[in-house]
Amino acid sequence: MTDRPLAMIIARAANGAIGKDGDLPWHLPADLKRFKRLTMGGAMIMGRKTFDSLPGLLPGRRHIVLTRDADWEADGAEVAHDPDAALALAGQDPAWVIGGAEVFRVFLPRATRIELTHVAATPDADTFLDDPRDLDGWEETAREDHPATETRPAFAFVTLERAR
Repeated sequence: MTDRPLAMIIARAANGAIGKDGDLPWHLPADLKRFKRLTMGGAMIMGRKTFDSLPGLLPGRRHIVLTRDADWEADGAEVAHDPDAALALAGQDPAWVIGGAEVFRVFLPRATRIELTHVAATPDADTFLDDPRDLDGWEETAREDHPATETRPAFAFVTLERAR
């Protein structure tokens, strides 16, 4: 772990699902608004598949892509080939790890905060992540519950901070 604040932003269903065919397996407008609000002005660190899944460059944020492919490049992306290089590229900007599963696993030991959207559903998915609330060393410091509607499952915004 480092002294640098590093946050992760994760949307995860009750069954561990975080993705299906390169997209989220649900549509929660409130979660998308929260994602935008939290990451605006920061550096988003992501894997190549996550970058490819975006609808385009997200305005007001830097896109740092962690990839093993030495030849990969894309307009608007800053390329890093290891976690230290990704953090160096972020510089003093607030850094947000936004996915995918392998990138979350790589940065988890360095993270100081997790902004988790827990979706009370068990969708069909092809990408899964363990529940960070089950890991030692994390404390829930905030929670905002949202009830289900006719078209959307219940969900909660949960802030986890690394215990000191």
